[in-house]
Amino acid sequence: MAKIDKSQYTKEEWKVVREARRQQKSAERAQKAQKKQEKLKDTERTEIVAVNQQPTISSSNLKNYIVCLKHGTKYGAEYVNNLYNMTQRHCTVPHEFVCFTDDIRDINPNIQIIHLKPGNGLSGWWYKPTFFDKNLQLTGNILYFDLDIVIHDNIDKLFTYNEGKFMICRDFNRSIRHDWNRMNSSVFRLQAGSLPWVYDTFIQNAPVHIRKFHGDQDWIFDQLKDKKNIWQFWPDNWIQSYKWEMRDRNDLERDNGRRNFKHKAVPRIPKECCVAVFHGEPHPHQVEDDWVKENWK
Repeated sequence: MAKIDKSQYTKEEWKVVREARRQQKSAERAQKAQKKQEKLKDTERTEIVAVNQQPTISSSNLKNYIVCLKHGTKYGAEYVNNLYNMTQRHCTVPHEFVCFTDDIRDINPNIQIIHLKPGNGLSGWWYKPTFFDKNLQLTGNILYFDLDIVIHDNIDKLFTYNEGKFMICRDFNRSIRHDWNRMNSSVFRLQAGSLPWVYDTFIQNAPVHIRKFHGDQDWIFDQLKDKKNIWQFWPDNWIQSYKWEMRDRNDLERDNGRRNFKHKAVPRIPKECCVAVFHGEPHPHQVEDDWVKENWK
């Protein structure tokens, strides 16, 4: 603030001018302090964003894998080989096919094998949480298929849709409850190592979790239900239940302890559908429908 020659003012006028200048100086100091505080807050916000933001890698730059799981004797090598054949017919995205198994007998030699770790108390579908292990032997995009599925059309979109997000099926009880929002893990996709707590928390007390939850998909849902910004359901029409959505569930009957269809039929296939899921019974090899025999091979 410039100096003023007070000789030009009377004593009373100078008192007024001096008080006005004092108030002006006070206002300028307050303004400077406010700007300094705002600048400090901007710096803090920038630092917080830098800390919280995780580096993202485009999924298109990562290696792609199609993986499956075969443990025990429920499904034979034929199921692994047929899944491999279906992916070769219906996927043009460069990828490697990997089977996690405890028994490599009769599996197509073109399929990569990763041996399941024995002696950890896991069996069947309870091995699926291991795909979330940050120390998994694969790095990149993992597209997982259960063995009891039929791929009948191009599946490239399962690699490219919503890149970076964990994708999974909406449970097929959706066919009777349209607001159903639980998970079915027949087909899911994730970036290796992106959701490590799903495995870490599970393996810390696996026996307790196995007793508490009906299956792996209920465990996965429990771990992700409150983190909806990082996962999404596949569009329902892409992946369908064969026995509840593509066929009439009322045609199912139980005979000699096994559930199967009473009659052969042509399934209803939505235009966007590429995968049919055979959860429960019947399994693909038990169905007489021509459509299944033409595609499951």
